[in-house]
Amino acid sequence: MKLIVFGEGMIEERADAALAWGGDVVNTAVYLARQGARPELMSAMGADAASDAIVAAWAAEGIGVEHVLRDASRTAGRYKITLGADGQRSFSYDRDRSAARGFFEHSQATRTLQWAGGADILYLTGVTLSIFGRNGRERIGALARRVRGRGGQVVFDTNYRAPGWPSAAAAWDAMAALAPGITLALPSIEDHVGMVGPATAAEAAAAWLALGVDEVVVKQGPDDVHVASRTEAQSVPAATPGRIVDTTAAGDAFNAGYIAARLVEGRSMREAAERGAALAAAVIGWPGAIAPRPVGEADAEP
Repeated sequence: MKLIVFGEGMIEERADAALAWGGDVVNTAVYLARQGARPELMSAMGADAASDAIVAAWAAEGIGVEHVLRDASRTAGRYKITLGADGQRSFSYDRDRSAARGFFEHSQATRTLQWAGGADILYLTGVTLSIFGRNGRERIGALARRVRGRGGQVVFDTNYRAPGWPSAAAAWDAMAALAPGITLALPSIEDHVGMVGPATAAEAAAAWLALGVDEVVVKQGPDDVHVASRTEAQSVPAATPGRIVDTTAAGDAFNAGYIAARLVEGRSMREAAERGAALAAAVIGWPGAIAPRPVGEADAEP
């Protein structure tokens, strides 16, 4: 199975570590790999020592890095995590020299996109969209439609980060434009409300189904997960975490659990949501995006 994740890997700065790494699609790729999937990352990084070390760390986690393009004129973007007393996180970003933002300018971009068109599963996020301009987003839309048109699965997490967009309306318009290429949407209710205004989880799911998506999973933090398709809808209880240290990557980990169970193993929507919820609950017990092993591994207790 050709499982491709497309987006930006970044240097992570947090109070308890001199240097770490993360990025929403990278986080999901790590937890997919720990469940036995074989994700391949499509992105761009610098050619400096820090970029080399991060790409090597991804490979050590079981992520395919052959299609991470290298750009000697750029480096990795950075994000800084700030935590509240309850473990809720906020981010600040430095993407001025991010190699991923220059992906479509790379001489190997067209060749790499042709390779990605053969994906069985393509995963990307609202952050992926936000780092590119209109032309880049149009090329992403064409890729998604090509994968879906071949019968592949295109999975999208809204992952709305307001600083990356000129307005909430602009973010929603870009995501709605991508919708004809999406088969599975994984929005959070927080993202949906932030872009389009007050809505219930069922209403958010209905909005995505109306855009042409086949299946929707609406994450609600500690509350029930709402899963819906054109033929069924149900709520699935969230898992209770043993402790809450840092909620960074909770949604990314949920996505990995859901994708692995639903699309790789062929389990039901409910079983997939339960897997995702358990993994998210385990990940937030650790600081930063990437929890230490064995968290996320298929044979590990959540």
